[in-house]
Amino acid sequence: MSDNKRGITAEDLYQIRYTSDPQLSPDGSKVVYVLNRIDEERQYQSHLILYSREEDRTTELTCGPVRDSYPRWSPDGSKLCFVSNRSGKAQIWMLAIDESQPVPKMITDCPNGASAPLWSPDGKQILFSSWMKAGDRYREEAAEQEDYVHKQNAEKAIRVTKMKYKSDEFGFLYEKNRQLAIVQVETGEIRPLTTGAGDHTAGSWSPDGKWVAISANRSSNPDLQHEIDIYLVPVDGGEWRKITQSNGTFGMPRFSRDGSKLSFVGSLIDKHLYGTMKKIWVTDLATGTITCLTAEWDVQVGDVTIGDVRSPGHPDHGGVWTKDGEGLLFLSSQRGRSGIWKATLDGTFSQIMDGEQNVFGFSYHAEQDCLVAAVSDPLIPGDLFSLDLQTGEEARLTDVNKELFQHIALSSPEEILFTGAKDWEIQGWIMKPPNFVEGKKYPAILQIHGGPHSMYGQTFFHEFQLLAAQGYVVLYTNPRGSHGYGERFMQACCGDYGGHDFDDLMAGVDVLCQLDYIDENRLGVAGGSYGGFMTNWIVGQTDRFKAAVTDRSICNWLSFYGVSDIGYYFSAEEIQADPFSNPEKMWHHSPLRLASQVKTPLLIMHGERDFRCPIEQAEQLFITLQHQGKAPVSFIRFPDANHEMSRSGDPSQRVLRLNYTVEWFNRYVK
Repeated sequence: MSDNKRGITAEDLYQIRYTSDPQLSPDGSKVVYVLNRIDEERQYQSHLILYSREEDRTTELTCGPVRDSYPRWSPDGSKLCFVSNRSGKAQIWMLAIDESQPVPKMITDCPNGASAPLWSPDGKQILFSSWMKAGDRYREEAAEQEDYVHKQNAEKAIRVTKMKYKSDEFGFLYEKNRQLAIVQVETGEIRPLTTGAGDHTAGSWSPDGKWVAISANRSSNPDLQHEIDIYLVPVDGGEWRKITQSNGTFGMPRFSRDGSKLSFVGSLIDKHLYGTMKKIWVTDLATGTITCLTAEWDVQVGDVTIGDVRSPGHPDHGGVWTKDGEGLLFLSSQRGRSGIWKATLDGTFSQIMDGEQNVFGFSYHAEQDCLVAAVSDPLIPGDLFSLDLQTGEEARLTDVNKELFQHIALSSPEEILFTGAKDWEIQGWIMKPPNFVEGKKYPAILQIHGGPHSMYGQTFFHEFQLLAAQGYVVLYTNPRGSHGYGERFMQACCGDYGGHDFDDLMAGVDVLCQLDYIDENRLGVAGGSYGGFMTNWIVGQTDRFKAAVTDRSICNWLSFYGVSDIGYYFSAEEIQADPFSNPEKMWHHSPLRLASQVKTPLLIMHGERDFRCPIEQAEQLFITLQHQGKAPVSFIRFPDANHEMSRSGDPSQRVLRLNYTVEWFNRYVK
C-alpha cells in the first residue's frame, strides 16, 4: 500500500457514489443520468444530472434530501419526466429543460405512488405504473386522501386470500396489483389502461401512439400459473391482442421504429422457472410469426452480475432496435462479464461493448449510431462511458469517485480457472490485500454468491475490498448453478443443493491453499441467501474453516416452503421436492439436519422483514446450534431490513453488518 493511501473501510460506503440509467436526449447532444449517494444524515439520495456532450459540462437538475430516478426525455427534448419521493411517496414529476432555473412539477398524486413513466410519441401523454386494488382511484381530494390514510392506519388485521400476498420488495400487497394508467400532460387527467387481477408492466408505445405493448400474467390462477404473456393494448379502448401463447415468462416488449415488429425478452417454461436462459424474441405483427433470435446462443440476455454498492433492479429495456430495423442491441452476461451485443434478424451476432467489466445499463441513439453506457468494474462502482459504433471510439464521461479513491488503495482481482466436480471447468477470482508482501502467509475468506442463478464477475464489490484491506485474501467463484456458462451449467445444481456445487467450492479452496502465500490453517467462509445456505451446509460438512458468516440464509427447506414469498414454487424447482411428495429429500438438503456436526464458530445475520428467506430460518439455526453448545454462535437481527439489506438496505445497518463480519473473522481467523 503506497504511503499516501489507506485501505478501504466499512464507513467509506457513506462516501461512495455511482451513476445509473443514462438517457440520451432526442438530438443526442445531452445525457441525463442519476447520481446516487448517501447523505450526511446517512440516508440515500439520488439526483438528476445533465451532461452536455458538446460543452463537456454537467449541471445538477435536482438536489436536496430526495430520491429522483427514472428520467425520460419528452419526444421534442424540451422536458423530462422522472420519479421522485419528494412529496413523501414516489410520484411522476416534470421538469422543463429549457428554463434557466427549472422547478419540478408533480403530475401524479396516486395514493399508492407511481413509477416507470413512458412518453407517448406525440408528447401529450405519459404511461405509468401504480399499485392498485379494486375500488382505488388514481386521484382523490385531499380530505379523501386523509380518510384513506386513516383507514389504512386503523386496520388491525390483514385479510389474505392469495398465496402471493407478500413480496420481499414491496412487503404485504393488501390485494393490490400493478396496474397501468395514462396521464394527460397538460390537464393532469388520469385514465386507467388496465384493471382486474394480475400484474401489468409497460413496455413501449407504438410509433403511431395507438397501442401500448405490455407484459402481464392474466392467467386464471396466478398463484400457480407463472406464465407472463405479451399483449398489445389499444390506447383508446377495445380488444387486447395477445402475442405469446402462455408458454413462458416474457417481458420488455419494444416496437420497431416502423411499428411492424415487436421484440421482447424471456424464456419458455418447461420444468424450470428460475433456471432458464432469457432469450431475445421478435414477432412480425402482420403475420404473427415469432422467432427466437438467440435460440442457438447459450448465453443469458440481460445483466445478472452481483455487486454490493448498486441497488438491484436497474431499468433494463430489453432489445433496442437499430436504425434500419434489422437488428437489436441488448445486454448479455457470460463468464463473469456483462456487455452489449447486437443480434440481427438474419441470425448473426456481434459484440458491441465488452471487456473485463459489468455494463449494467445503456442508452442508444439510432440516428447517430452511438450509445452511453453505465459501467462498473472491480475498481469502478459505476460511471458513464460513451461509444461511437461507427468509429469504435470510447470515452469516459464521469469519474464520480475520483476524489475519494485518490486516497484509497484498492485491490484488482486475478482470474483463476480450476477443475470442479465431474471435471467441469470453474471460474473464480482471487483478491489480494492491497499491501500484499511476497513471502508472507495470509488468511483467506471464501465468498459464496446468492441466487444460485446469478454471477460473480468484473464489478465493484465493497465487502471484498474491505476484507482485502483487512489483510485477507478473498476467493470468489461461480460454481455450477451460476449464470454465465450455459443453461446446462446453470441447471446442474437443481435437485442437488449441497452436492456437486459444494464440491466445486471446495475444489476452489484446494487450489487456493496450494498457493505459497495462503495459510491453509486460517480460512473463513461467508455467503448470503443461497450463499448463506451453502455456508450453513459447509460448516455441517467440514471443520477446515476457522469461522463462518451466514447472511439471510436458509437452513430448513421444509419450513421455507410455507414462509418464503416464493417458497412453494422455488422449492419444487430447485430442490425438486415438496413436503408432501418427498419430505425426506427436503430434509436431506437442509443444513439444520447437520447441526450436530457443526464445530465452526458461526455468525448469523438476518433482516427481520426478509420475506424471501424469512428470519425464522435464522432463529431455527441459532436455537439449534446454541442448544447443541458445540461451537460459538452469535445471532444479529436487523429490524425493518429485508432480503436486500446488504445491497440497498439502511446504510447504517449495512455498515454495521460489514463491521460485524470483519470483527468475527478477526476474532477467529486472523
